[in-house]
Amino acid sequence: MISSVLSMARMVQGLVFSVGAYVVSTLDTIGSFFLFMWGVIKTAFTSKLRVHQLFDQMCTIGVESLSIILLTGFSTGAVLAWQSYIGFKRFGAEDFIGPVVALSLIRELGPVLTGLMVTGRAGSAMTAELGTMSITEQLEALQTLCIDVNQYLMVPRILGATIIIPFLAVFSMICGIVGGYLICVNVLFINGEQYISGIKTFVELADITGGLLKAAAFGFIFSSVGCYKGFYTSGGAKGVGLATTQSVVISSISILIADYFLTTLLFK
Repeated sequence: MISSVLSMARMVQGLVFSVGAYVVSTLDTIGSFFLFMWGVIKTAFTSKLRVHQLFDQMCTIGVESLSIILLTGFSTGAVLAWQSYIGFKRFGAEDFIGPVVALSLIRELGPVLTGLMVTGRAGSAMTAELGTMSITEQLEALQTLCIDVNQYLMVPRILGATIIIPFLAVFSMICGIVGGYLICVNVLFINGEQYISGIKTFVELADITGGLLKAAAFGFIFSSVGCYKGFYTSGGAKGVGLATTQSVVISSISILIADYFLTTLLFK
């Protein structure tokens, strides 16, 4: 009896220690991330912006992701129009397919899917590039040459992603609305003027600005996480792969969580 009680006590003690170690490790990581971001933000406001690096990152993150964003937006709008038709036809409300497709893409699906897709394509590459520089001691070499790593590497990436993601979201929204229009007109045989007039009636400027603000926030999130994980990469090639995976997972989860709070603030 006593031995079983002692065994149970050891199990509980081990569980408490494991949970405590995990909580401490998580809090340490969060604190390290905020200190890292404080240094980057302070550098952004106190040093000269490297414009050439900024445009390079905007091209890498935005222009090279355009094709996948166009495809994602178009297919999402087409599927959304089809599914909306299936539901609305039961109530004779086919007139509202256009507004539903447009508002869903502008307020939610456009920014969120853009953020997630670019996270997988550009955020992972960002982490892998910086992680490789970290394990090969290129970051230390830059510091030895008196080059501010935050100014040279971090600020252009974070600022470039924050600026360019809203533009990608606009293309995603437009392609989604066009995809929904083509499905409605050519497949479901709904009046195209009816589709467009519904969008003009129900979509407001606040919907568009809110969606673009969310897209900018998502760009800031995935670029910040990508730069942080890349900067603190260690453990050789295996460490680069692990940091890249963690970057994509954390960024994606953070975008989905931030989407709820931003929606609450912007569209209440």
